Amino acid sequence: MHSETVTIALVQARADSDPSANLANACLQIREAAAKGARIICLQELFTTRYFCQTEAYEPFGFAESIPGPSTLVLQELARELEVVLVASLFEKRARGLYHNTAAVIDADGSYLGKYRKMHIPDDPGFYEKFYFTPGDLGYKVFKTRYATIGVLICWDQWYPEAARLTALKGAEIIFYPTAIGWAADEESEAVRRSQQAAWKTMQLSHAVANGVFVAAANRVGTEGDLEFWGNSFVCDPFGQIIEEAAHQDETILFAECDRSRIGFYRSHWPFLRDRRIETYGELQSRYLEE
Repeated sequence: MHSETVTIALVQARADSDPSANLANACLQIREAAAKGARIICLQELFTTRYFCQTEAYEPFGFAESIPGPSTLVLQELARELEVVLVASLFEKRARGLYHNTAAVIDADGSYLGKYRKMHIPDDPGFYEKFYFTPGDLGYKVFKTRYATIGVLICWDQWYPEAARLTALKGAEIIFYPTAIGWAADEESEAVRRSQQAAWKTMQLSHAVANGVFVAAANRVGTEGDLEFWGNSFVCDPFGQIIEEAAHQDETILFAECDRSRIGFYRSHWPFLRDRRIETYGELQSRYLEE
């Protein structure tokens, strides 16, 4: 009988200033993850570069590449060799002057399944992404890979229940979130640090519960400029229980077993999808509801 359990891995790493070194390091980590049994491997957001969105500058546009392109070709060969599915977040150059924050998905035979372009683009101190990225225009996507049907959302998308809902409604069994989030490096209040991280985690656990899906967030670590990335990559089950979690300061590969049969169990016991009053939600398309 075909097993419904799939081992996934999240790569939590520091970033070098050299994109080629980051790609090479990611390939080594993918090999290690595959050797230890991972079938689906997710890299952190913008894994080939340091997080350049802390400032508005023109030089980082030189990091952008086409998708499919040079990095995805390397990863396709690796996926084919190791028979693993890869989720790879890259800086996409769509056309001259048009760029996206994009995740490519590669199947276990090395085929390029497609991409998801980040829909929600932040513009906050230290996260000036609107300067670099055009909002996604591909909608919310799922990918039927050899081992599971997966959805991919990216970092700031984590805060939007609508994005997780639509991805789940399209059939995602596991939602992956490549991520780059952290504290201001000069933030000294442990209470502030704890509350920020707890809010980030709670929001994603709620997506798992509300939709009856596995959620997997792959964050980076290390201090880059004025940001201290908080790691804590994690995987939770469809009832929001954390299966595995990484430390906040360590480079690591986080492994978790996801038993997809549990999706039906949780959804039948907590039938949130059954009881949705879809005919009442039209106003969600409004920016704000004035009285």
